[in-house]
Amino acid sequence: MTLSEPAALLILPRLRIQNANAISSPLTWGFPAPTAFTGFVHALSRRIAARLDLECEGVAIVCHHFEPQVSQPAGRRTYTFSLTRNPVDKDGSTAAIVEEGRAHLDVTLVVGVRGAGLYSGMERQGMAQDVWAEVLTMRIAGGSVLPPISRNGRSRGPELIEWLNTPEQQRAITRKISRVLIPGFALVSREARLQQHLEWLRQSNPDATAIDALLDLSRLNFEPPADGELEWTIRPKSGWLVPIPVGYAAISRLYGPGEVKNVRDRTVPFRFVESVLSLGEWVSPHRVENICDLFWYHRADPERGIYRCTTPAYSNQLS
Repeated sequence: MTLSEPAALLILPRLRIQNANAISSPLTWGFPAPTAFTGFVHALSRRIAARLDLECEGVAIVCHHFEPQVSQPAGRRTYTFSLTRNPVDKDGSTAAIVEEGRAHLDVTLVVGVRGAGLYSGMERQGMAQDVWAEVLTMRIAGGSVLPPISRNGRSRGPELIEWLNTPEQQRAITRKISRVLIPGFALVSREARLQQHLEWLRQSNPDATAIDALLDLSRLNFEPPADGELEWTIRPKSGWLVPIPVGYAAISRLYGPGEVKNVRDRTVPFRFVESVLSLGEWVSPHRVENICDLFWYHRADPERGIYRCTTPAYSNQLS
């Protein structure tokens, strides 16, 4: 699938998200899954399409602050999630607790925009404010969206910037936007790095699997002393690599609308799925030459039963 570049970039700066979901897969916890943000952009696009004649596709995710809601019990080295106290049952006994991991975070989102509304004559800053008002009524990763905190009586608002055609103009726009994004780190996918590491593991262990490679890249690996050395060392890693859930894989056939009971929407086809894990990396935005390289996009392959998202510019890179 060939990607078309956006006509404009919508910058949603320093969004504060409270009580976002911090458990995005059966094996990982922490920063919300990229699908939470691509899903938010899809929902935003549907909300503004009719009114503003705009379409949103692609989103860069830049995190400035992440605060998991955890505590460390006295005498323990591990942390536990700070859970809500549920009401008691009818008989007065304590209700069962379903663990819900939550986190507060500050993020800036850069969204790709296209559509006839950009050329309708409406002032672009007014359009950005219109979208901004819609964003503040929505949720991201299950968390409430709050505007930026005012500093010295001023806070940065949204911007809608035309995305020009030449590489020189695009680099200039990227440099301008990067000043808004730092300090912060952008999340990108590194699938090729995961495959490369799997091949390296199989040189010594032919039975190694992709989950072995993901675990090996995500943890600290202590190496024994080499000849002439006395101390154990930590195996160096290239980049800030993290395991991330990137979508879902089918574990059943595709059922027709209404064929399965108790689904959310009985008017569309349905299938059972499980989480897909991959490798991600946090990169500094000031090192990026084209801001669109940070964009996450939905990718669906119903024939194979794969529904996921990725950053095409980074997923195939080995360095």
